[in-house]
Amino acid sequence: MSRIDIAHLKQWVGTETSDADTLSVRHARLMAATLGIDPAALSEGAPLPPLWHWIYFLTGLPPSELGRDGHPARGGFLPPVPLPNRMWAGGRLEFAAPLPLGAAVEKRSRIESVEHKQGRSGELVFVTVRHDVLHEGRTAITEYHDIVYKEPAPPGSRSAARVESAMPEVQHSRRFDPNSTTLFRYSALTFNGHRIHYDVDYCREVEGYGNLVIHGPLHATLLAMYAEEIVGKPLRTFRYRGMQPSLLGAALTINASVNGAEATVWTALPDGSVSMQAEATFA
Repeated sequence: MSRIDIAHLKQWVGTETSDADTLSVRHARLMAATLGIDPAALSEGAPLPPLWHWIYFLTGLPPSELGRDGHPARGGFLPPVPLPNRMWAGGRLEFAAPLPLGAAVEKRSRIESVEHKQGRSGELVFVTVRHDVLHEGRTAITEYHDIVYKEPAPPGSRSAARVESAMPEVQHSRRFDPNSTTLFRYSALTFNGHRIHYDVDYCREVEGYGNLVIHGPLHATLLAMYAEEIVGKPLRTFRYRGMQPSLLGAALTINASVNGAEATVWTALPDGSVSMQAEATFA
């Protein structure tokens, strides 16, 4: 019998919260250092690079309010899903206006949906959160963030099978080699306490991964930035989906294929399989 009381969890639909922050130039330059980017263009008034809003609006809870995985304990803004493993599954963003560095900004968040599904590995619960990022009272970014909750995988049980995904012909490509320092810095910049990114014993013994997991939002950020760089225009929309986790020690290849006003971008693992893929359109 399912232990998911979906009617109870759906009571969180419509729950709202808000936050305010300042797009600190210093914090953006720390992000640039993490990604190996020249920070010279990151001055007050310059546009924030795509998806870098994720390094702002940070919430810190005391240890007593964290779960075993390092995330906040269940039942606050997000519904108390009883499945233990939480992952950043994907999302969709619309960009209406640039966010200038140094600006005061606001984020309004709302639980849009809670859905229960049965997957090959067991029960799944998908939670979609809408975030609106506002500058001077106007929405600059509308984001739908998909979170998935899963059953635990026994140690060593996660399959290393290749995940097939039909992708277009590669037109542009770049290699990215994250290391443990990259993961530490990105976790610190986003105040992400999820232990799969820094606690290798937890990865192997609790969640069944063979090594530290490279952040899903880091993948998405690299893809969004590469799409803008290749096309030479700011993003209008960006839709991304995680296909399979990537683990520390595996070099990533960032690929792009452009078709008119649209681009497909994806991160590939050493065997050529896709870790994350995304579709972008441009202003």
